[in-house]
Amino acid sequence: MSMILSASVVRVRDGLPLSASTDYDQSTGMQECRKYFKMLSKKLSQLPDRCTLKTGQYNINFISSLGVSYMMLCTENYPSVLAFCFLDELQKEFITTYNMMKTNTAIRPYCFIEFDNFIQRTKQRYNNTRSLSTKMNLADMQTEIKLRPPYQISVSELGSANGFSHIAVGEYKGTGKISAAPHQRLEPVTLPGIVSFVLSLLCGALNLIRGFHAIESLLQNEGEDFSYVIAFFLGTAACLYQCYLFVYYTGWRNAKSFLTFGLICLCNMYLYELRNLWQLFFHVTVGAFSTLQIRLRQPLGKSPDYNV
Repeated sequence: MSMILSASVVRVRDGLPLSASTDYDQSTGMQECRKYFKMLSKKLSQLPDRCTLKTGQYNINFISSLGVSYMMLCTENYPSVLAFCFLDELQKEFITTYNMMKTNTAIRPYCFIEFDNFIQRTKQRYNNTRSLSTKMNLADMQTEIKLRPPYQISVSELGSANGFSHIAVGEYKGTGKISAAPHQRLEPVTLPGIVSFVLSLLCGALNLIRGFHAIESLLQNEGEDFSYVIAFFLGTAACLYQCYLFVYYTGWRNAKSFLTFGLICLCNMYLYELRNLWQLFFHVTVGAFSTLQIRLRQPLGKSPDYNV
């Protein structure tokens, strides 16, 4: 008999289970599938937003959106269209019921366990496929799955020594190629971080404009010093690189941010004759503020070993 067996709601960034079915079967096959749920939860940030894992007589399907993933376990002969319609319905209800602030700040596993009431009601409806199919218009989901089919994860890939490293280099229809080495995810952006990013862009733009003016002055007056042009453009590069370090994780990130700040200070010291004290203070202060925000925005820690 084709049917949905269980479902879970998991936070993508760290695999924290937010809600789950509480009445699933305790058979050996089902327990094995629960292990796959746990393994997938830890890799959600590296996978496409719609995937299927076939595990013999069972299938695991999931979709991810707005930092939350909706996973379900069903028998192998359960229609794929109905499976993803079920997940889509869970997603819409969860987004309506809980705002992103609550899901992002949750620290306890299964802190939204009351959502299981909706999961159970929806699961009962979708397990009665005869009456359900006559009440639903599945054309949109059928078209979407046809145009962008779910990425197929194999059990051998899931259990490989390198995890999902070679899944990432495969091509996923609808999204092109997935990076083989995605950036480490950083903590959510704060308001001071956004301000520092904008101010760094502003300083970079000001340096760039002054650099072009220095080139014009150099062309008109042969006695002008070309080193001023270099200092302005180095300042631009340093400000833009601070923006890059704030957005993306790289090796030696903190050390690079301090070296970049040092370069900003050196450029402004050299441009002392062309800028007043307030301008120098503004550029150096923005550089220091951006360096601080880069230091404060650290990579997310590894997900705890929760049982899903």
